[in-house]
Amino acid sequence: MSNSTPTTDNEKKSKGDKLPGSPSRVLHIRHIPSGVSGAEVVSLGFPFGKVTNLLMLRGKGQAFLEMASVDAAVSVVNYYTPAPPLLHNQPVYIQYSNYKELRTNNQRHQARSQAALQGVNAVQHGNLGITSPLAAEGGVLPSHGSVLRIVVENVFYPVTLDILYQIFSKFGFVLKIVMFHKNNQFQVLLQFADATNAYHAKMSLDGHSIYNGCCTLRIDFSKLTNLTVKYNNDKSRDFTRIDLPFGDGQRTIETSLSTPFGPSVLPVPGALGPLTVTTSAAPGHMNVPGVPGNSVLLVSNLNPEAITPYGLFILFGVYGDVHRVKIMFKKRGIALVQMADASQAQLAITYLNGQRLYGRVMHATLSKYPTIQLPREGQEDKGLTKDYSNSPLHRFKNPCSKNFQNIFPPSATLHLSNIPNSVTVDDLKNLFTSKGSTVKGFRFFQSDCKMALIQLGSVEEAVHALIDLHNHDFGENQHLKVSFSKSSI
Repeated sequence: MSNSTPTTDNEKKSKGDKLPGSPSRVLHIRHIPSGVSGAEVVSLGFPFGKVTNLLMLRGKGQAFLEMASVDAAVSVVNYYTPAPPLLHNQPVYIQYSNYKELRTNNQRHQARSQAALQGVNAVQHGNLGITSPLAAEGGVLPSHGSVLRIVVENVFYPVTLDILYQIFSKFGFVLKIVMFHKNNQFQVLLQFADATNAYHAKMSLDGHSIYNGCCTLRIDFSKLTNLTVKYNNDKSRDFTRIDLPFGDGQRTIETSLSTPFGPSVLPVPGALGPLTVTTSAAPGHMNVPGVPGNSVLLVSNLNPEAITPYGLFILFGVYGDVHRVKIMFKKRGIALVQMADASQAQLAITYLNGQRLYGRVMHATLSKYPTIQLPREGQEDKGLTKDYSNSPLHRFKNPCSKNFQNIFPPSATLHLSNIPNSVTVDDLKNLFTSKGSTVKGFRFFQSDCKMALIQLGSVEEAVHALIDLHNHDFGENQHLKVSFSKSSI
């Protein structure tokens, strides 16, 4: 059989037999958006082995990529077939080419392809000052550092520091991770041991979701060159310093967890398979592989003069359906909150641990108790234990509810809905002011006057207002719905 090869001259035909679908070290890439450079195409292959040649067919949105070995090409196809990679936020599709070797007759194409290959190889070997070879190619590998900035969008299921470590450590040694909320977004700064690892991770993971349909990673290079980590806890960690204190965060478990993603992780370098999220028998209850099975939270450092079971029910109910709440009889600053399932419990920890509530910084972690026991008949309780398992105020009973797509961290801006037509701007401002809030801004939605945004003086004020005014009765069976917003006024 002849090892026929494509050429850059469209009128030239290849010779020899072709075997569709047969593994080849030449890969055919389709649906490439305009503006994608050769270096970006090459970057799809080099996590799996050496890339030896490239042919870009720009007018057709296609390319041929030649790997050094058939095994490397097989790894590329096996990895990207179930989860197509994204170039410029568009999926591209990779399959085996009919050709066994890649040769180009056009000198200009050959020069540009070699520039892309040389540039990528320079980065792969740690030489990051390679701007000149890529200039003609529209270089995509400028000098950059080893710190990535990651924005996690649509965070319905918990994304913990340990989960991020296990995803990104497949690309190299992760030195430090810092998680925080900024501009109503869940963000992460992650530092690799070297910039090559950071580049591989960005090219492979950007735009992919940790779970099906949610927790989508948007990755860019940070301007920071080094991260300073003061504490090793659930929000930050320096993997080179085991001596750091825990600070105000919760003590974390070791990162050597067994695979937290279940069987759906793809067994190739840099794999990020979307996790299979299954619905349990109970409507609205979601089971996520790798999330610990306990759904009871231990909430501490509460203000005993202000906290109530109902207040905890409303606040934690923003992140899941609360079934039971128990404030400790002898220690009123400590409570147990039982969520509908383990994933909701973890989500509540992610958003509420460290939040200020009634003048104190609240701490939330998993409890050792599997369930909250209701008081026995005649047992003194003073109304500190409440069962809300059948409450009509659960936000997530309906698995098709839009509430699943609108879960945001506590913010100073609240989203109001179910507003009666008779209620005015002044009515709503006065309502919030009567609860001690400072109203900084307000606007109705133009498309729907039953919804509005209200901006208060601080996040803590907004938390208090949500507890006090969610389900506020306007009369005639019309109740206000309040949630945190990602928007600002």
